[in-house]
Amino acid sequence: MSSSFAAVDLGASSGRVVVGRFGNGGFGLDVVHRFPNEPVRVGGTLHWDILSLYRGVLDGLRAAGPVGSIGIDSWAVDYGLLDADGALLGNPVHYRDGRTDGVADRVRELYDVCGLQRLPFNTVYQLLAAEPTVQYGMARRFLLIPDLLAYWLTGEIGAEYTNASTTGLLDVRTRDWALDLIGELGLRAELLPPVRHPGSTIGYYEGTPVVAVGSHDTASAVVAVPASGTDFAYISCGTWSLVGLELDRPVLSPESRQANFTNEGGVDGTIRYLRNVMGLWPLQECLREWDSPGLPELLRAAAAEPGLAHVVDLDDPLFLPPGDMAGRLRKAAGLPADASRATIVRCILDSLALAQRRALRQAQELAGRSVSVVHLVGGGALNELLCQLTADACGLPVLAGPVEATAIGNLLVQARAAGVVQGGPDAMRALVRETQRIVRYSPGGSEKDWDAAAVRVGR
Repeated sequence: MSSSFAAVDLGASSGRVVVGRFGNGGFGLDVVHRFPNEPVRVGGTLHWDILSLYRGVLDGLRAAGPVGSIGIDSWAVDYGLLDADGALLGNPVHYRDGRTDGVADRVRELYDVCGLQRLPFNTVYQLLAAEPTVQYGMARRFLLIPDLLAYWLTGEIGAEYTNASTTGLLDVRTRDWALDLIGELGLRAELLPPVRHPGSTIGYYEGTPVVAVGSHDTASAVVAVPASGTDFAYISCGTWSLVGLELDRPVLSPESRQANFTNEGGVDGTIRYLRNVMGLWPLQECLREWDSPGLPELLRAAAAEPGLAHVVDLDDPLFLPPGDMAGRLRKAAGLPADASRATIVRCILDSLALAQRRALRQAQELAGRSVSVVHLVGGGALNELLCQLTADACGLPVLAGPVEATAIGNLLVQARAAGVVQGGPDAMRALVRETQRIVRYSPGGSEKDWDAAAVRVGR
């Protein structure tokens, strides 16, 4: 039995293949291949370059060498359509494209069935925007991004549950497609493949099993949250910050719907009760626009800036599209045109900590659960200033790490499916605690200052 597994982990700006090697009560990680994920605008529409991504996956699997299995995770909501011959009908459209503008306003509230927050790029709204097109009319199958890549590797069709739960087309109670709702919306149920669950074998690539994992990257990241017990919150922080709780059942109250909280499927039948916060996307866009200085220098300068001097509501759709992010931030924060880059970075991080605080407090209130610690995982765990500001804002200790939570969660599900790792979420999390570096940030500062900042952004 092999104790090595390959995780294909695709993010909004890059992808990588990570090999996990298990043994002696622990595991080691080796990033064997990285490749860019660069969207392309064609004819006014923003697309993912899916063939370039697939080439990166294949190169990474070659670099990985012999492994016991392969698992794929990526961002949610986006998809490809296949024709009757199984060929892809065009590059998948990027969720930041404007084709869904206004679509959600024309659709009845779906929360009672799907339990999802109302985001303009939810898959259901993308499909409704695509419904009048020739491409949609020619389609015979719909596959989310990880399922599309798994299909190309194995020839097998399916929809992994945790990612399918983000579409607005899955019944949150039955954990299967909401056929009555799909018919009501005028969409074609025959496009949707059977639902499969983490741990099942999808098929084989050159003799190697391809295993369904938590293919929504946040689902995999939550598997690797190194929590002990249940009184914790998590923030999976990267391009987005996903702020929430792990629950046994969905919260479908009118108050939850009004607060725009989502009930997404997790590994082992759990519910990821969370809200999307804009995350590090504004900072990433600013860095893309600026030539210098580098991020470490900017963060040091931002740490010296006055705290909470300038804050914005990062959840405003104003910050969703790419392009001229610094200009939009300056205008929203009332900053002069010559405001320093350090001032803008501090505005972003203070505002992000404030948004995470708001989401965490609401999650506890709506779910009727209190927490004693916040686990911040993903790339944001490397940002020491953000981690400290999050602890200050939330008034709770923040345990930062692991940075590679998504890949680790992907690998743990594969290792368990192979019998190399035993037990449920508690056992997998114990393994993460024992093997990964976790940094503690204790809260400080003034709660009144954060309360006043919340009032200033109207939240």
